Amino acid sequence: MSRRCDLLNTGPMSGNNVSHSNVKTRRRFDVNLCNVTLASEALGQKYKLRVAAKTLRTVDFKGGLDGFLLGTKNAKLTDKAKVIKKAVLKKQAEATA
Repeated sequence: MSRRCDLLNTGPMSGNNVSHSNVKTRRRFDVNLCNVTLASEALGQKYKLRVAAKTLRTVDFKGGLDGFLLGTKNAKLTDKAKVIKKAVLKKQAEATA
C-alpha cells in the first residue's frame, strides 16, 4: 500500500539528512497518515479513509467532509474523493429541486 492521502493524493517528499560534519545523505519524509472514518452529512454515510493529518485539519476547518469536498477543486482531489463529491453534489441537487 502506497503512502498517499486518500483525499488530496499527498505523498512522500525527499530531502537530505545533514550530519554534524555537514555530510548530506538522501532521506525520505513520509506523510503522517491517519486511518479515519469521515461522515458525509448530505449522504448519511460513513467512509473509511487514509488521510494525512494536515488534510484532516483542513477537513475540520471546512466543517466536515462535505464542506471540504465542495470547497476543493477537482484537479486536487483523488479519484476516490471525486466519486464522493459527485454523489454529494447529486444529493444536494435533488434536495433543492
